[in-house]
Amino acid sequence: MKRNATAVWQGSLKDGAGKLTTQSKTLDNTQYSFKTRFEEGVGTNPEELVAAAHAGCFTMQLSAFLTQEGHNIEFIETRCDIDLQDGTIVSSELNLTAKIEGISDEKFQELVTKAEKNCPISKLFNAKITSTAKLV
Repeated sequence: MKRNATAVWQGSLKDGAGKLTTQSKTLDNTQYSFKTRFEEGVGTNPEELVAAAHAGCFTMQLSAFLTQEGHNIEFIETRCDIDLQDGTIVSSELNLTAKIEGISDEKFQELVTKAEKNCPISKLFNAKITSTAKLV
């Protein structure tokens, strides 16, 4: 399976603006800019999108592990905080609350750790990155 998104940027870093579009069109020419990334502006930013991806992926992975163990899930709510410092993402912190029938805290913590290590977005943080570029 492959998915894609496109970013278009026009102008300088501080005065320019960009638009993001995802394959599914959930994001469709969604605005992003210096202000939405580093100040308070209308639109999104890469760190917010990474946080959404990590929260969603981790929660689905935890759901899979809980289901494999035979537990009924009433809900799992995960918040992800991405910490960008000096141009580097230094951490992704997952905070969750869940209501799961018939599970001990020990087993729940074990599956949380397993999901944290095994969701594809967690693995991405150590992934090989490639690029192909052309000037037109």
